[in-house]
Amino acid sequence: MYHSALPLARVFRPSLVVLLSLLAGSAMGQTGTPIQLSPEDKERSLNGVQKNFYFSPKANPADSDYQNAGYFGQKLRPYLADNQEALRNLNRYRRQKWIFLAERLTFVGSIAVYGAQTFSGSGEQHYFSNPQKVTVGIAAASLLSNILITRHTNEHFQRAVDAHNAGLSSAHDTGVLQRLMPSGVGLAVAPTGQPQLALRWQLR
Repeated sequence: MYHSALPLARVFRPSLVVLLSLLAGSAMGQTGTPIQLSPEDKERSLNGVQKNFYFSPKANPADSDYQNAGYFGQKLRPYLADNQEALRNLNRYRRQKWIFLAERLTFVGSIAVYGAQTFSGSGEQHYFSNPQKVTVGIAAASLLSNILITRHTNEHFQRAVDAHNAGLSSAHDTGVLQRLMPSGVGLAVAPTGQPQLALRWQLR
């Protein structure tokens, strides 16, 4: 146990008051477990392959420790529950995956419609009728939009993990400040009769 007594006149200088306020502040960082992406998923870049991510909450995971995050990253979400920035990025990832799914359905649907138009009727097969041209245009537009949709999709997931881990680092730094906080505060009177502020620290 360590004690310190300071004259009140010195204690209430603005700089020291601000310092005590900072030390007394509550911790705002996030708590939880750091998330590790699989080596393959760490290397995904712009327009990367659109498949599920694998992650692990262990510091040094083996290959068998990585778990599937799910199509929308839903299995990662509980680990990010206390970090709003991480959740915002995960929500963007989920949005992009929904758009990607809609684009794939549009493309497959347009191909199916084109095939149905080709073999419709009892006469010769038609490949460039006006309805077919419209269908081909829809399919082409779908393919072009796929490039834009998938360009940053993977980045949103990676940023969610980065924001989560950065929040844990911030919480650790705040924890150091908390350990510097006095464990007790009181008033004392010096032999000269001058009031003093008594601070007590619990040594660990």
